[in-house]
Amino acid sequence: MRGTTRLRPVPLLAGVAALLLALLVSVLLGAADLGWTRVLAELGAQLTGGHSPLSEREAAILWRLRVPRAVLGALVGAALAVSGAAFQGVFRNPLADPYLLGAASGAGLAVTLVITVLPGAAGVPGAAQAAAFAGALGGVATTWLLGRAAGGGAATLVLAGVAVGAFLSAGQTFLQQLRLESLQQVYMWILGRLSTAGWGDVLLVLPLLVVSGGVLWACARLLDVLGTGDEEAASLGVHPGRVRAVVLLAASLATAAAVSVAGLIGFVGLVVPHLVRLAFGGGNRIVVPLSLLFGGAFLVLADVLARSVLAPAELPIGVITAFTGAPFFALLLHRSRRA
Repeated sequence: MRGTTRLRPVPLLAGVAALLLALLVSVLLGAADLGWTRVLAELGAQLTGGHSPLSEREAAILWRLRVPRAVLGALVGAALAVSGAAFQGVFRNPLADPYLLGAASGAGLAVTLVITVLPGAAGVPGAAQAAAFAGALGGVATTWLLGRAAGGGAATLVLAGVAVGAFLSAGQTFLQQLRLESLQQVYMWILGRLSTAGWGDVLLVLPLLVVSGGVLWACARLLDVLGTGDEEAASLGVHPGRVRAVVLLAASLATAAAVSVAGLIGFVGLVVPHLVRLAFGGGNRIVVPLSLLFGGAFLVLADVLARSVLAPAELPIGVITAFTGAPFFALLLHRSRRA
């Protein structure tokens, strides 16, 4: 986790290029055959003010379906990946991920409550997203309060997160059993999806990611100092408790924003920061910003696979990230036991 290397232009440009390439692939591919040359011409026309080669229906497919879906995938992936980098930096634990503090289980319980107990509210636009957001923040707040009451150390917070997550997941299972006819709807949300993405979702996530990602990027140097140990950090003028609180709140906010619109998509926050460390170095001033860029690219490409593998049917995107992340997690677990 230690490292003080500054972010250099080449890795930053590589991250930007990966994200732009992933976005381009995502908008070029889809169930409707728009023709990749005509899509490129449409994008060029929008940039230069030229004539659109697409019909009104085709333009609607591109700008109301494909583009917001690609952009939302990038935002969700960036939020989950940068949260994972922050949690791993705070806890100095390579297995930490955005769901560690009860955010996912809190969101899962809230959405399950809306679907099973308040089915009328589930049809209201934005109701499930609002419930997920409130549930995620509630899960994190409960974990935080429980951890503070038990002493407030990093290990204590992890244990509190495990306990809160198990309790909330049990409540979610109980609610599912009350209304078995809604089980599939809950199940699809749990596996994550971007199929209902719209510009409203983008506008919900974007400002929250700008705020939380900006805070985490600003705290990257402090995370590097914190990695030397609390006593060493304090001797350098850094308050470990305050830094930890700010980073956890910002990372939880980013996680809640992602979960509220896309459901539970696992392993992004675990895999992407590790790959960034392996490729570019371990300092948080490198890992935090590059996790934003490569996390966005990773989830956009995972969504392309989810739409393509069984086309015209569509897989939940969480299935793709689980196929990628579960073996990676097993490898990390094996390496941590050998260390």
